Amino acid sequence: MISGTAKCGMKYAVKRSGSAVGYCALSIKCGTRDEAGFHGGIAHFVEHTIFKGTTNRRASAINSYLDRLGGELNAFTTKEEIVYHATVLKEDLKKAAALLLELATCPTFPEHEINTEKGVVTDEIHSYKDTPSEDIYDRFEEKLFKGHPLSGNILGTKASVKKITQNELVRFVKEKFTPSKMAFTIVADIDEKKLEKDVISLCSKFFSEEINAGANDVPCTPPAAEPFDITVNKRNHQANCIIGGIAPSLYQERERIATVLLCNILGGPASNSILNASLREKHGWVYGVECGYTQYSDTGIVAISLGCDKLNLDKCLKAIDKELRKLQDELLSDRRLKAAKKQLLGQLAISGDNGETQCLSMGKGLLAYGKISTGKENKELVQAVSAEDIREMARTIFNPEKLSRLIYI
Repeated sequence: MISGTAKCGMKYAVKRSGSAVGYCALSIKCGTRDEAGFHGGIAHFVEHTIFKGTTNRRASAINSYLDRLGGELNAFTTKEEIVYHATVLKEDLKKAAALLLELATCPTFPEHEINTEKGVVTDEIHSYKDTPSEDIYDRFEEKLFKGHPLSGNILGTKASVKKITQNELVRFVKEKFTPSKMAFTIVADIDEKKLEKDVISLCSKFFSEEINAGANDVPCTPPAAEPFDITVNKRNHQANCIIGGIAPSLYQERERIATVLLCNILGGPASNSILNASLREKHGWVYGVECGYTQYSDTGIVAISLGCDKLNLDKCLKAIDKELRKLQDELLSDRRLKAAKKQLLGQLAISGDNGETQCLSMGKGLLAYGKISTGKENKELVQAVSAEDIREMARTIFNPEKLSRLIYI
């Protein structure tokens, strides 16, 4: 792997793979939390409408170009990032990379495309609201970070999206899409020196070397969350529930790794996770239960989520409380801890074997830490976690006095 920083300030990393398919991604450190001074949902709306035309191509020309390449172009928005990524045959990778940079540096946002996309995003908002398992997490974050930029919904609201203008979109991109906030990553079966040369060449084409880096957004650390316990009557056929609280940020390394292990043990993807083994396998009360960990630059959230028959909700809540108290009171056995570490390292290795996942992960690493962790470094971090570290995080995150709960029935 080769990584570095181009003269314009954009970070990059290239890695050789053994596949005929190539992956490239442009990650931008700008998301929903950076919308101050703009209408809510604009980051996500930019992600959508940036494909609708540049100073060089109309939307139809962009689509035709992709068809000729036989590739896929996708994008997503989070609270802290907008990411554009492409998958193509390796011989077409440079063309796809150039297209990503063209989209990000000279979008035109045609008025008729904006109006059409407002309808698309409004339908997306309706879809989320009609899906309790999706909507409940957004409401949980909204209440946990009340009054802070992280409380904002990624999609925005129907009212805020309706008010977004062409001038506002242009201003958002001009202010936020600066190369110092970007990372370009490539994974392909091409010589890494050549890939690096291509990236630097593209940077010179799309960015001036003396370009203004733009104002740095200073994260505003969320205030201490006020715990809540809210039940909302949605008249659904089943109950949905989220239980969680504040967790370590991206930069609290020891605590962060311990929390990843804790969540994996408690409600990770494996069938033998504590909550899945109890609530689903043993009692059959739920179809699925999980414990997720969302990391931000200055905070984080751990949330246990489940959906169940309303008649089983109280039993589920009591069982979860019992397992949380056990993790707070008792140390994991050496055998359980060793198995949990091996399971997590296996999951990391499997996901890292996917070219697209590698490419996206590299971009996130460059934006967050300015570097990309190696498999060896990750293994050392995981192996360094002790049973006491995990118990400490269980006591901190699942402290009954700080825990919040949101229920839809």
